[in-house]
Amino acid sequence: MRIRLQRLGQIGKPFYRIAVMDSRRSRDSRIIEKLGHYDPLSPENKIVINRERLEYWMKCGAQPSDTVKSIVKKDLK
Repeated sequence: MRIRLQRLGQIGKPFYRIAVMDSRRSRDSRIIEKLGHYDPLSPENKIVINRERLEYWMKCGAQPSDTVKSIVKKDLK
Protein backbone atom coordinates (compact mmCIF):
# COMPACT_ATOMS: atom_id res chain seq x y z
CA MET A 1 0.00 0.00 0.00
CA ARG A 2 1.10 3.54 -0.75
CA ILE A 3 -0.19 6.95 0.34
CA ARG A 4 0.27 9.22 -2.65
CA LEU A 5 -1.16 12.01 -4.76
CA GLN A 6 -3.73 11.49 -7.49
CA ARG A 7 -3.81 14.33 -10.02
CA LEU A 8 -7.14 15.93 -10.81
CA GLY A 9 -8.15 19.24 -12.39
CA GLN A 10 -7.69 20.77 -15.80
CA ILE A 11 -4.63 21.33 -17.92
CA GLY A 12 -2.54 23.97 -16.20
CA LYS A 13 -4.73 23.92 -13.06
CA PRO A 14 -3.67 20.88 -11.05
CA PHE A 15 -5.50 19.73 -7.94
CA TYR A 16 -4.35 16.68 -6.02
CA ARG A 17 -6.17 14.09 -3.93
CA ILE A 18 -4.20 12.43 -1.13
CA ALA A 19 -5.21 8.79 -1.30
CA VAL A 20 -4.30 5.25 -0.28
CA MET A 21 -3.60 3.07 -3.33
CA ASP A 22 -2.04 -0.21 -4.30
CA SER A 23 1.62 0.58 -5.01
CA ARG A 24 1.65 -1.64 -8.10
CA ARG A 25 -1.04 0.37 -9.90
CA SER A 26 -0.78 3.62 -11.87
CA ARG A 27 -1.19 7.08 -10.39
CA ASP A 28 -4.77 7.56 -11.60
CA SER A 29 -6.04 4.08 -10.80
CA ARG A 30 -8.72 3.10 -8.30
CA ILE A 31 -8.16 4.40 -4.78
CA ILE A 32 -8.81 2.48 -1.57
CA GLU A 33 -9.55 5.54 0.58
CA LYS A 34 -9.40 9.32 0.14
CA LEU A 35 -7.48 10.97 2.99
CA GLY A 36 -7.61 14.60 1.88
CA HIS A 37 -6.66 17.04 -0.86
CA TYR A 38 -3.99 19.57 -1.81
CA ASP A 39 -4.37 22.67 -3.99
CA PRO A 40 -0.94 24.06 -4.95
CA LEU A 41 -2.36 27.03 -6.87
CA SER A 42 -4.36 28.58 -4.04
CA PRO A 43 -2.59 31.52 -2.37
CA GLU A 44 -2.14 29.61 0.91
CA ASN A 45 -1.47 26.18 -0.71
CA LYS A 46 -4.63 24.70 0.78
CA ILE A 47 -4.00 21.34 2.47
CA VAL A 48 -6.75 19.22 4.03
CA ILE A 49 -5.78 15.88 5.61
CA ASN A 50 -7.72 13.46 7.83
CA ARG A 51 -4.97 12.84 10.41
CA GLU A 52 -6.66 9.92 12.15
CA ARG A 53 -7.04 7.92 8.94
CA LEU A 54 -3.50 8.83 7.83
CA GLU A 55 -2.08 7.45 11.09
CA TYR A 56 -4.29 4.34 10.81
CA TRP A 57 -3.01 3.52 7.32
CA MET A 58 0.60 4.15 8.32
CA LYS A 59 0.18 1.74 11.25
CA CYS A 60 -1.21 -0.81 8.78
CA GLY A 61 2.02 -0.53 6.77
CA ALA A 62 1.12 1.98 4.04
CA GLN A 63 4.17 4.01 3.01
CA PRO A 64 3.72 7.70 2.12
CA SER A 65 5.45 8.99 -0.99
CA ASP A 66 8.18 11.62 -0.59
CA THR A 67 5.80 14.34 -1.78
CA VAL A 68 3.10 13.33 0.69
CA LYS A 69 5.67 13.36 3.50
CA SER A 70 6.63 16.94 2.67
CA ILE A 71 2.98 18.02 2.40
CA VAL A 72 2.20 16.52 5.80
CA LYS A 73 5.17 18.39 7.31
CA LYS A 74 3.86 21.66 5.78
CA ASP A 75 0.44 20.99 7.26
CA LEU A 76 1.91 20.61 10.76
CA LYS A 77 3.38 24.14 10.69
